[in-house]
Amino acid sequence: MNFSFYIAKRYLRSKSSQNAVNIINFITFLVIVIGAAALFIVLSAFAGLKTFSLSFTNTFDPDLKASPVSGKHFSILPDEEHQLRTISGVANFSKELEERAYLTFRERSCIAYIKGIDSHYRSVTGVDSTLYFGNWGITEYNGVMGIGIYNLLGVPIDNYQTPMTVLVPKPGKGSISQSGFSPKPYNELPLVVSGVYAVEENLDKKYVFAQLPLVQSLLQKDSTQISGINFKLDGQVPVRDVKAAIKKVLGTKVLVLDRQEQNGTLHRMLNTENLATYLIFTLVLIIALFNVVGAIIMMILDKQQNSKTLFSLGATIKELRTIYFTQGLLVTSVGGLIGVFIGSLLIGSQLAFSWLKITPSLAYPVEYNFMNVLIVLGTIVVLGFISSKIASSRVTKRLITA
Repeated sequence: MNFSFYIAKRYLRSKSSQNAVNIINFITFLVIVIGAAALFIVLSAFAGLKTFSLSFTNTFDPDLKASPVSGKHFSILPDEEHQLRTISGVANFSKELEERAYLTFRERSCIAYIKGIDSHYRSVTGVDSTLYFGNWGITEYNGVMGIGIYNLLGVPIDNYQTPMTVLVPKPGKGSISQSGFSPKPYNELPLVVSGVYAVEENLDKKYVFAQLPLVQSLLQKDSTQISGINFKLDGQVPVRDVKAAIKKVLGTKVLVLDRQEQNGTLHRMLNTENLATYLIFTLVLIIALFNVVGAIIMMILDKQQNSKTLFSLGATIKELRTIYFTQGLLVTSVGGLIGVFIGSLLIGSQLAFSWLKITPSLAYPVEYNFMNVLIVLGTIVVLGFISSKIASSRVTKRLITA
């Protein structure tokens, strides 16, 4: 066994004759354990919050989405649709057309998006799981709206006698025609609400789903004009290869975005928050690990006579420094491991028993991620290395021979 490691291990397990040194060593070790556990718990909590936040958008966001490079719409020809179906890695795709619209029912009104979807949309996205009550309807004029819009307008389900009205401006440069002022500068569509979806507040006030041909007619678009294509992948082919194949078919008229690119702002915000939290808790650990420097220096002074004996027996100053450096590294590493273990138990208990809740029915989201284990242990070891190096450098020939 390595000489320095053997002595450092003995020092780690043995108690000092000075009770104050023992108390300082215990507090130092406890601070490392608590710091490591706290950092791991916070990272796990933020990982859970990130997954929880993205789960809302993932309901509507497909694996890949083709959107127009410029403008709101683009055209897709039947031949292009056939080529898309033959792309390896694409399980299914659906077309959509959306536009802002003015919704009115009796004396109430609001602005939302009318989204025309084809028959494949529900299998390409997870929107089916969000249906709160009702159904997707059986007639052409049925629609599904968010519960936020439903509450604002108070539209009854399956109200065929007085349906909700959807208004959109007519395309063109103005409302003045050759025959004078147009009596109706907008198109209108009666829509019977057959179902209501619920996800989260912003999305619940955003969409009204209707059949694609109906919305194309409302917006005065032909059957080839759409605002996007949603793709569901089978996972057999790398995403980048599928994106390249779709771009090859549709050309430069579209951008093909994956889930992260579709919500780039949200991902950047969550990643920034996660990084900021990690840096704050790392700063706390840096302050806490100053205790390691003090504890090792106290140990050097306490073991001064032992160091003199070892020096007289032939140990070099470098070897004596290595003893205390190794001791500091062992303290921080063992403390980090125990802290991560305690943190893992707490996170595991939350996953298993949901003892901490946001609401009576919703447990606080956490996620056990092995990468967080490596990050915490890596942070502890690096900071412990620096602290131990600083403290062990206090061992000098002058100190030993004094």
